[in-house]
Parts: sequence; structure tokens; C-alpha cells
Amino acid sequence: MAEASDTIATAEAPAKGSAGMPQFDFAYWPGQIVWALIIFVSLYVLMSRMLLPRVRSALQTRAAKIEGDMEEARRLRAEAQGQADAAAKDIADARTRAQRTASDAKAKSAEEAKARQSALEAELNQKIGDAETRIRANRDAAMSNVRGIAADTVVAISEKLTGEAASASEVVTALDAVAASN
Repeated sequence: MAEASDTIATAEAPAKGSAGMPQFDFAYWPGQIVWALIIFVSLYVLMSRMLLPRVRSALQTRAAKIEGDMEEARRLRAEAQGQADAAAKDIADARTRAQRTASDAKAKSAEEAKARQSALEAELNQKIGDAETRIRANRDAAMSNVRGIAADTVVAISEKLTGEAASASEVVTALDAVAASN
């Protein structure tokens, strides 16, 4: 009999909880809705008063930092562009100065070369003039000796051909006649 009463108790137990889970039992819904509203309102207040302001503050701080960094980057870019422009201007000025220096050096070198050439030409003309003077003097000396040699030769030839030596006046007359014909 004890077995029969256990069997009956076991059979009655499912009859009491036949509704299943209490969450789906309409009798418990008003209490569950109240607790859901309390939890929702408390989470909403906690989020809106504590967590969301911190998140909003962090986002605003981050946005401000990003904006500050962007502004700094713009400023640095403008500064770098200014320095690049200044460097380009300096390079252009340096090129201009280098070209001017090169042209000045070229002109100075040309002037020095022209002066050296003029000095060398003057020296060469002087040497040529001296050489021409020496040549003229030597030619005149040789020509004066040629007349004497020619006179000696005429005397020797006439003596060989005629057997008699020609007189000095005849030789001078003959040489003057030949010189006048040339």
C-alpha cells in the first residue's frame, strides 16, 4: 500500500504543475512585467546618467584630439610647403649666382687670354721686325759682297776668255749696265 500511495503522489505532482514553465503562466505576468520595467528603468537611468556621458565625453575628447591633430597636420604641411618654396627660391638664386659667377669667370678668362694673346702678338711682331732688320742687313751685306764677287768673277772670266784682265772701270760699267737692266 505504501507503494500505491507513492504512485498516487507521483501522479498528482504533474497535475499541479501542468501549466509548465511559470514565465508562460499568465498568473505570473503582472509581477514579471513590473520587474522588467524596474530593471529597464534602472538600466536606462544607469546608462543615461553614468555610462553614456562617459562614452560621449570620450568620443568628444577623441574628436577634439583628432581635430587638433588634423589642424596641427595642416599647419605643419603649410610650414613645410613654405620651407619647400623658400628652398626652391634659394636653389634658383644659387643657380643664378653660379651662372653669373661662371659667366664672369669666362669673361675674365677671355680678357686675360686676349691680353696674353696681344702681348704675345706684340712680342712676336717685335721679334719678326728684328729678324727682318737682321735679314735686310745680312742681305745688304751679302749684296755688297756680291758686287765685289761679281767684279772678281768678271775679271777672271774675261782674263780666261781674252787672255787679258779687264780694267776696273770696264767691270764697274758692265755691272752697272746689268744691274740697271734687272
